[in-house]
Amino acid sequence: MHEIIQPDGWAKPIGYSNGISARGRIVQVGGQIGWDAHYQFHSDDFVDQVRQTLLNIVSVLEAANAKPEHLIQMTWYFTDREAYKSRMRDIGAVYREIIGRHFPPMAAVQVVALMEDRAKIEIQSLAVVPD
Repeated sequence: MHEIIQPDGWAKPIGYSNGISARGRIVQVGGQIGWDAHYQFHSDDFVDQVRQTLLNIVSVLEAANAKPEHLIQMTWYFTDREAYKSRMRDIGAVYREIIGRHFPPMAAVQVVALMEDRAKIEIQSLAVVPD
């Protein structure tokens, strides 16, 4: 379905891939944040917002008849680098619970702010559903 690209001699990345090759129908998931389907935040905790953001991504994928294993790219934007780094173990557990053990290429970027004042994380994703 997808082929992970790992250059010879490179150390294996942890929690992401260096590259991926895929063929099929593209599903672009717009930036999702840690609120529910009714635009309500239920927590200001960083990991809780990561959980809801990932659930939102899965919901959009399901609406397109796609699955988390079809993800080929994720870009994570967060407002607090230290919150991200200090909670990586918890974030990893939530990620594996919702997305599974599929780790597409990812970028993680600290930003000054997100459009919604309470948002601590936003993730934009791209999936390819095999033909």
